[in-house]
Amino acid sequence: MRGLFVTATDTGVGKTALSAALLAAISAAGEPVAAHKPAVTGLDEPPQGEPPWPPDHVLLATAAGMAAEQVAPLRYGPATSPPLAAELEGERLDRELLLAAGAELTRKAEQEGTTVIVEGVGGLLSPLAEDFTVCDLAASLRLPLLIASRPGLGTINHTLLTLQSARANGLEVRAVVITPWPERPSRLEQSNGETIARLGSVEVETLARAERPDMAELARVGGTLPWQRWLSGGSALPEPAEPAL
Repeated sequence: MRGLFVTATDTGVGKTALSAALLAAISAAGEPVAAHKPAVTGLDEPPQGEPPWPPDHVLLATAAGMAAEQVAPLRYGPATSPPLAAELEGERLDRELLLAAGAELTRKAEQEGTTVIVEGVGGLLSPLAEDFTVCDLAASLRLPLLIASRPGLGTINHTLLTLQSARANGLEVRAVVITPWPERPSRLEQSNGETIARLGSVEVETLARAERPDMAELARVGGTLPWQRWLSGGSALPEPAEPAL
């Protein structure tokens, strides 16, 4: 299956903006795309942002030209982890259900020749069901990772821990994407990106803030990313540091 799995260092980091930007840019280039998010929670919360942004699965569906319920088969009101949200609504999530949805996604993508962008929930080790994490889902789908990361203070530790966990579980990380990247990054923000690239031996890219949730704007910011190279299996690793004398 041709695609990418978008995870993050935490919740609210920018996974959905990155995923939607990728979908919009790939679609604008004339390639068929599909989006998948295993579960959406927090639908009881009011829309965020100015202008207001739609719920994650709705934005991804618009970018992929799909119905929102096709993108996220499991949708819950409470703003909690998926297992707790399901429990609060009288349901139970189990790994077999999530694996079956992933298998169906793979079958359709290969049958239809679509490029798939899968967005996780929360961070890489966030639970999707009992004894089943976002990391487990990524491993089952065998997709390379993009890690969405914050630009500010604290991001180095969070990002390097996510990288370490992904690699320890046999996942291939194509890049870290820092978002939203300001027009005039501070010295701290620039240093954070440089340090993550060097200490994590990983490609680091940046994604500007999309000013509104429309496809032209998302395609504009997504088009700055080297998604063609990522999909074809390449990454641009930083130059190794000179050894200390």
